[in-house]
Amino acid sequence: MTSIEVQALTKEYGTSRAVADLTFTVLPGRVTGFLGPNGAGKSTTMRLVLGLDRPTSGTATIGGRAYATLNEPLRHVGALLDAQAAHGSRTARDHLRALAVSNRVAVRRVDEVLEETGLTSVARRRVKTYSLGMRQRLGIAAALLGDPEVVMLDEPSNGLDPEGIIWIRALLRRLAGEGRTVLVSSHLMNETASFADHLVVLGRGRLLADTPMREFIDARVEPRVRVRTTDVTALKAALDRHGHDAVEHEDGHWTVRHARVDDIGRIASQAGVPLLELAAEEATLEQAYLDLTASETEFTAQRQEA
Repeated sequence: MTSIEVQALTKEYGTSRAVADLTFTVLPGRVTGFLGPNGAGKSTTMRLVLGLDRPTSGTATIGGRAYATLNEPLRHVGALLDAQAAHGSRTARDHLRALAVSNRVAVRRVDEVLEETGLTSVARRRVKTYSLGMRQRLGIAAALLGDPEVVMLDEPSNGLDPEGIIWIRALLRRLAGEGRTVLVSSHLMNETASFADHLVVLGRGRLLADTPMREFIDARVEPRVRVRTTDVTALKAALDRHGHDAVEHEDGHWTVRHARVDDIGRIASQAGVPLLELAAEEATLEQAYLDLTASETEFTAQRQEA
């Protein structure tokens, strides 16, 4: 299968550097989430990979080749960068048929991807009558048309309803399971956490992280345990003896920082402390992402005082 390889990639617009000496590889068989604040360089990088912009220096290749050198590129790389790209006066079927003919893709694939993206019933309607979510589905249908080894999607959940979001999750997982190379840019942390195996994170055009998602979270968010008891004094004493710091909350539960459920359960059991609740407070991708990118955000709003 085919990898996306970005090597020492730099893109400058006048005195502004959108991408700075960027190096990473997107491997097949997994979904790679492409994250970063607004202005981080994600869209620029994707455009450079797809040959829509020329790099100032460095390379961006697909299977070792520049996108511009690929014959019938839709059969190798499927991409969605702009859901508004389809001409509004064309029907969805005509839009996909034109793409199929120009890339020597069998016309039967048009009906297959229309069905796969849930657009069969509206395939003969003009695109200008489509909602944003329907345009997103059409863009994804176009990306899948050539049955490509590499799929690149920019904000594919944008405009989708809850059913559509569940569908796109399953689609991404299936594509990766088939051994394809899948790169997905998104601003939705919880959504990315539902489908990504690996993360590439940018900040101000620089690479901040290139790591499996679970490792990314665990390295940045401390493990915590939520515990509730009828004997607060005994619990606090037992935790203190083992060097654990606990914080009480208004609703009566305690949070034990830098702790695991097994350890706290064992301490409570040995001390004879009755427990009403014992659970891990799961670290989230959003927490880890905000911790990493706090100093890399170009546009921030001032927090209003209550």
